[in-house]
Amino acid sequence: MNKKIGTVAAKVNIIAVAGFALSMLLGSNFLGYITSIFIALSFVPMMCTLCFFAGQERKAAGYVSVAFATMYATIILLVYFAQCTTVQMGGLSKQASDLLDYQSYGLFFHYDLMGYGLMALATFFAGLTIDVKNRADRWLKLLLMIHGIFSITCFVMPVLGVFSADMPGGYWIGVALLEFWCIYFLPVGGIDTFVYCKQEGLN
Repeated sequence: MNKKIGTVAAKVNIIAVAGFALSMLLGSNFLGYITSIFIALSFVPMMCTLCFFAGQERKAAGYVSVAFATMYATIILLVYFAQCTTVQMGGLSKQASDLLDYQSYGLFFHYDLMGYGLMALATFFAGLTIDVKNRADRWLKLLLMIHGIFSITCFVMPVLGVFSADMPGGYWIGVALLEFWCIYFLPVGGIDTFVYCKQEGLN
C-alpha cells in the first residue's frame, strides 16, 4: 500500500504538470487552474511517501517537508478553487476582482507565489531525506534540492512588485518561466514513480 500510494501520486503529478504546461500553450486559464489543483493534491502524498522512505536519522527533514507541502497545498487549493468558482461566475466588483482574480496580479496571485515558495521548501527538505545509493537517488536528491532555490524568488518577487498587470510582455515572460518549471519538475515525478518507489520495494 505504501508503494502504491507513492507511485499513484507521482503518476497523477506527472499528468497534472504536463496538463498545466499544455494549458499555457492553449491559453486555457480554466485548464491551468484545474491541473494546478491536481498538482497540489498529488504533491502532498508524494512528500509523505518520501518521508516514509527516509531513514530514522532523516525523519525530521521528512516531517518538515510534509508540513511545508501541506501549507503549500492549502494555499494553492484556496487560490485555484476560487478561480474556478467565485471568479469564473463573475459579478465581482472591480475592487474584489483586483484582489481575487489571479489574472489581475493582485492578492491571490501573490498568495500563489507564496504557495509555490512553500512547495520549493518542501522539496528541499524532501531532498535531505534521500540516502544516495545509486544514480537515481542522486538525481532525485539533486532535482529536489535545487528546486528549493526557487523559494527565494517566490518570496522576494511579490515583495518587490515584480509582476503587474501592465508589465510589458508580462504574460509571455510568465508563460516561459512556467514552461521551464514544468520541464524541470516532470522528472521529479518520473524518477519517483518509475525508479525510486520500485527500488524501495515497500508494500
